[in-house]
Amino acid sequence: MEYVDEEMEPDPGLNRVTNLIIGAAIAVHSELGAGFDENTYCNALEMEFKARGIAYVREYPVHVMYRGAEVGVYRLDFLVENSVVLEIKSVTEIAPIHVAQAISYLHATRFKLALIINFNVKLLKQGVKRIAC
Repeated sequence: MEYVDEEMEPDPGLNRVTNLIIGAAIAVHSELGAGFDENTYCNALEMEFKARGIAYVREYPVHVMYRGAEVGVYRLDFLVENSVVLEIKSVTEIAPIHVAQAISYLHATRFKLALIINFNVKLLKQGVKRIAC
């Protein structure tokens, strides 16, 4: 399986979902700006998803299996429209460990696309990273 960070997702359905997510995130960032913790942005984004009728599951459980046994349980920040993994950050910059985490979540869930959105930026487009597999 090859992982790529792509500017445009070729799947129109996934592209529609990412556009919904980014639109909601822009609304949150426009109102709150940078500087709050991740939980604050998650709470605001959840309100925005509800207001826009975007289907989501917050803290979606990811069960990590090894040789048939569960060896860990993690929680996605959001699973949006049952198709896109969304991780929220409020950091100086998206680090390689954040990308590795998103790739691991994709591998464990078998979903094809993740977005990492870092709200601690001046312009939100500087804080969006798309990871496809």
